[in-house]
Amino acid sequence: MDETLLKQLAAGKYLLVTTFKKDGTGVPTPVWVVPDGGALGVWTAADSWKVKRIRNRADVLVGPCDVRGNPAGPQVPATAEICDLATARRYRPLLKRKYGLIGRLLLLGSRLRRGEAGSIAIRITLTD
Repeated sequence: MDETLLKQLAAGKYLLVTTFKKDGTGVPTPVWVVPDGGALGVWTAADSWKVKRIRNRADVLVGPCDVRGNPAGPQVPATAEICDLATARRYRPLLKRKYGLIGRLLLLGSRLRRGEAGSIAIRITLTD
């Protein structure tokens, strides 16, 4: 695994995560990202389509992007893992710190709308 690439992706404002449908069609989605040791952490709605696709197929592509999901570099293979509620709780302060007021407001709105279990963490590990 390339530590430099991992650090660059974790430091970026957005990460383009491409999940795959059952027919193999890729679906790219921009998400917020935080470092999680030797992996990347993202946070999303528990009932989102990307979560459903990851449950069916854990291999994904990741790369830097802008807020609209326009790639800002190459995508690399990775493996995504749906995490438990404790991991989601651990990601929240990291997201608040990295994304400031906007992050705090989004996390608060999410908690009010969906409750604590309505959002989950996804841990992404780069593959060789």
